[in-house]
Amino acid sequence: MENSQPSFMDLLLEAHRGLERQGPGSPEATRQALGFLGPLERFARVADLGCGTGGQTLLLAESLPGSITALDMFPDFIGRLAKRAAGRECAGRIAGIVGDMAHLPFQQESLDLIWSEGAIDAIGFENGLRHWHAFLKQDGYVAVTCPSWITEEHPAAVDQFWSGAGVHLHTVAENIESMRHAGYAFIAAFVLPETCWTDNYFTPRASAIQDLANRYAHSDVMREYAAINQQEVALFLKYRQHYGYVFYIGRAI
Repeated sequence: MENSQPSFMDLLLEAHRGLERQGPGSPEATRQALGFLGPLERFARVADLGCGTGGQTLLLAESLPGSITALDMFPDFIGRLAKRAAGRECAGRIAGIVGDMAHLPFQQESLDLIWSEGAIDAIGFENGLRHWHAFLKQDGYVAVTCPSWITEEHPAAVDQFWSGAGVHLHTVAENIESMRHAGYAFIAAFVLPETCWTDNYFTPRASAIQDLANRYAHSDVMREYAAINQQEVALFLKYRQHYGYVFYIGRAI
């Protein structure tokens, strides 16, 4: 790819494959969400959907006693997860597979917990929860993060940016209602701190993008990709009081 014009997807994968996380989040937020699940020994079969390179997967495996199937559509991410897990005591309980979270490869009513950080918005919040419900045991749990409006004011620039990326932002109250419509008892929701975006995602991503910009200095696609990422950062810093990633936890009924 060095001597050819990289595609947008090429750049997306290259920028993210070496990152700890592929979106806003933190170990502290993952642990906080785990705290709403009650006794953790009940979670024998877990799926981490849209797992990326496994930042939260490894923490889940260290916190839960059961097996974890980590699913992502990008083989490079699954390969990176396998390398990160190698040598850890929990490695034998993690199975990374390439797959589509809109078409899950599990038996129905077979999972105790479905986890997904920063991925469900790709298939729609309520649509994803409805589909995943069939694979959870009764009283199984779901825990997901999703970008959401957190104030009544919805700046048009933010709406336009996310809509252009194929994501329609909803309010926290609307997502809680969608969770109930999809067959879950609502347990909890909380907004991820600003540092989950800035320190844990934007800063390491910016470094990776700069490396790519140096490699593909004559690429128009590279310049466009860098500009879109810069726009995302600028919008968040300007309007972060109005939207953010929110953790939602529910129980299948």
